[in-house]
Amino acid sequence: MIPRRPLVAGNWKMNGLKASLAELAAIRDAVAAGHAGDAEIVVCPPATLIAAAAELCAGSRIAIGGQWCHAQSSGAHTGDISAAMLKDAGAIFVIVGHSERRIEHAETDGLVRGQAEAALGAGLTAIVCIGETAAERREGRTLAVLERQVGGSVPTAAGPGSIVIAYEPVWAIGTGLTPTPADVADAHAFIRRHLDALMPGEAGAVRILYGGSVKPANAAELLAAADVDGALVGGASLTCKDFMGIAGVYRSADASRGDRSP
Repeated sequence: MIPRRPLVAGNWKMNGLKASLAELAAIRDAVAAGHAGDAEIVVCPPATLIAAAAELCAGSRIAIGGQWCHAQSSGAHTGDISAAMLKDAGAIFVIVGHSERRIEHAETDGLVRGQAEAALGAGLTAIVCIGETAAERREGRTLAVLERQVGGSVPTAAGPGSIVIAYEPVWAIGTGLTPTPADVADAHAFIRRHLDALMPGEAGAVRILYGGSVKPANAAELLAAADVDGALVGGASLTCKDFMGIAGVYRSADASRGDRSP
């Protein structure tokens, strides 16, 4: 098995004002104190806070990411933001293909792939989101949807160092519903098999995160599932207490292995 460093990413979505940076500072300090074990921690605030967040977390174990980027590097696209702009502001990661973008803005697999390619071109790591809707799940099309989205959304030039996959069943996002750990493990294993067609011999090193109503109460069970390399966290990432309640799973895991002091 190829070792993969756990990653816990917080997606603040359309939440956060300058005052919210105090919560980010608390997250930064908690991570520095070892509350997330050796997991890599990423926080993706709204674009208005990226530069300030990057400055606040400079030299720390917190990486900052964007929540979206345009497929073009520049141009007449009023209100949009490019991958190069995110990089210039201090971002290291960017989320693309989130279900809320796919649904609310009709973003297709091809468009998401273009955004991911732009991210890679700017030197960002792309967190590519995939997942089935409630209707697709009811119709038994979950695996077909995942296969299509992996093939259509992940750039052919992607590799383990430039891409992260986030499996977010749409029906679980913000609903309080979650699949069983066995269902999550099956979906992640399926995704990894199909990544192998895009990057033969390297798919085993790609991190696959689980997202969808991840909370402190269910994090240990979900993150212990096979082939789960961390989490993409929504609302629970807005406060240090809840976010560390999830990332803290890795502190416990490190302590049990003797890798870190508890």
